[in-house]
Amino acid sequence: MIMSDLATQLERITLGGGCFWCTEAVFERVRGVKRVESGYCNGLIENPSYEQVCTGKTGHVEVVRVDFDPAEVSLRDLLQVFFAIHDPTTLNRQGGDTGTQYRSGIYVHDDGQLAVAREVLAEAQAAHKGAVVTELVNELNYWPAEAYHHQYFARNPEQGYCAFVVAPKVDKFHKTFARLMR
Repeated sequence: MIMSDLATQLERITLGGGCFWCTEAVFERVRGVKRVESGYCNGLIENPSYEQVCTGKTGHVEVVRVDFDPAEVSLRDLLQVFFAIHDPTTLNRQGGDTGTQYRSGIYVHDDGQLAVAREVLAEAQAAHKGAVVTELVNELNYWPAEAYHHQYFARNPEQGYCAFVVAPKVDKFHKTFARLMR
């Protein structure tokens, strides 16, 4: 758990679902989510650059750290959103984005999260007939992404990738999870 400025007990989960611009744009719209930060985790070097991560040689995955109030939104709900907004059955790929840095992953911070994530992952496996390739491990070696990546969709909605890749994921979230919208 982490503390917020208001002394509310927040939890943190870290998720890799392809390009972090997409996952950030969706989770920023979820009720109960207090902060979303794009970054890199579970790689081999300290403080990698975007260019280094894009080579696929650092072992890092593009992720978002999601700080949320469990009194407003459950980890289960967040993980259900996660599985709905990306394809968890494609290894090291989301759409046209390919490489280990785009792998699907749930990066937990404690045993309680691990238990919930195992349950939701099992449900996703059943729904996808055992084809889910999402890794489930502890978050390690996290580094925030460069400032220009943060709130990228909000700042660049007309940019080609945002208009054709990010916006449809945001629209899918709105249609599928209206009850979780801010």
